[in-house]
Amino acid sequence: MTPGPPEHGPSPTIWPLGFAVGIAVALVGLIVDPMVIASIGAVIAIVFGFLWAREATSEIRRAAPTVTAEVREATPAEAAAMPEAKPAAQAMPRSRFLEGATLGLGGIIGGLVTLPVAGFALLPAFIGQKGHKVDMGPVDAYPIGKWFISTFTVDPSEGEVSRRTAFVRNNGVVGNNVPSFTIISNRCAHLGCPVQANGPTGAILGEKNVTEHTVNGAILLRPVVPAGFGCPCHGGQYDTEGNRTAGPPVRALDRYSFEIDNGHLVLLSTFSVSHVVGTGAQAKIYKYKLSGPGQHVDGPEQWFYPLQPPHH
Repeated sequence: MTPGPPEHGPSPTIWPLGFAVGIAVALVGLIVDPMVIASIGAVIAIVFGFLWAREATSEIRRAAPTVTAEVREATPAEAAAMPEAKPAAQAMPRSRFLEGATLGLGGIIGGLVTLPVAGFALLPAFIGQKGHKVDMGPVDAYPIGKWFISTFTVDPSEGEVSRRTAFVRNNGVVGNNVPSFTIISNRCAHLGCPVQANGPTGAILGEKNVTEHTVNGAILLRPVVPAGFGCPCHGGQYDTEGNRTAGPPVRALDRYSFEIDNGHLVLLSTFSVSHVVGTGAQAKIYKYKLSGPGQHVDGPEQWFYPLQPPHH
């Protein structure tokens, strides 16, 4: 008997490779940019996964070829003895059915497991964020040119966990009689340790601390004469505008936006600063969206840090 042609497996395809690339892009996107890159990776994985499953099940969906058997004419006696022929049903090969069922079930299980976990892990940081306004008391409580170490509560309903400290200076008025303030966060730009003022405070200056009572609770104002600011943890040093002058911090100290409402100083969201040129009301602030401690906000280094969720 002459052997037939050898059977060949399925031809090579790029769909599994594309699916793997999509998964890799999605995982990297969860770190770099969950909203854009991760979404692109998910789309790539879905498209290539669909094409892969479509090709893998193509033989199942394709009509089986009709094979004509070799026949000969039956004699009259054989024809009379043959039972009436019934059309035979075409059965799907078991191996092909199991392959398609496995791919489909695997995709469904993967989606059911992955999507809820990714949603609970990522979405809360990006949606449902509410802004906070902190009433810091009347503008008159901040004499022009004087620094205060201000301790306040961002959200009274959260209690002490939302207590923050900022360095506040009234720079006077600019332009159309608009008050100008320098409000610097005490969160070190290295690892987030609490930065301290390098200078005498309170009783050493012969001045009393002041407590203002507002809708945010008690606001403690401690007079200070800083020569700069320093981190006691790792030696980071900053000048009076928050610029890094020594140590491991990668940028200037963060700052608070503010507004004046009915004669009161009101703190708004925080933002990050690469550096500041000038001082006081004439300072030019290079501001960026709030980033975590140790993260660069400008230059090529910023590309290596993940997208930050909204902060207030």
